[in-house]
Amino acid sequence: MRRPLSKKIQIPEGVELKIEGSKVKVKGPEGEIEREFNFGKVKAQVKEKEVILSNEKSTKNEKKMMNTVSAHITNMVKGAQKKFEYHLKICFGHFPFTVKQEGNSVLIKNFLGEKVERRVNIPENVDVEIKKEMILVKSMNKELAGQASANFEIATKIRGRDKRIFQDGIYIIEKDGKKI
Repeated sequence: MRRPLSKKIQIPEGVELKIEGSKVKVKGPEGEIEREFNFGKVKAQVKEKEVILSNEKSTKNEKKMMNTVSAHITNMVKGAQKKFEYHLKICFGHFPFTVKQEGNSVLIKNFLGEKVERRVNIPENVDVEIKKEMILVKSMNKELAGQASANFEIATKIRGRDKRIFQDGIYIIEKDGKKI
């Protein structure tokens, strides 16, 4: 059944949002984020301090598209206000390993006694802080922060050994204020 649908997203004070064609730009105290969307048949407008996504004759596909775009824009607004933070813990029991940052990558030395160091590439616009046994990943873009954190877990994944005994690695313990 086709019916009109609309969704409103509030824009908080201190944040500017512009829609130019298929590009959405969000500017806030933390910086500026720009992203291109495929709106399809969904119309996007900025009125005063809210974004209105609407469609006159919506089907399930338009509703899905509207909710997806709405979630992405909400995340962009949150990131422009305050950066997304991921906390990772460095755990080792058998072989102590070191984690050092070099430019746009992080080196993991002596993981499980390996002679060759492992390297984790960090995407642009992502800040990484290493403190003893904790790693803090910050970014305005939620997807980049999550991917950078996942890269640490993937780089220290243990294969061919019993995971109940060898629990060494780098693990995500907190995602944007939520404990895991």
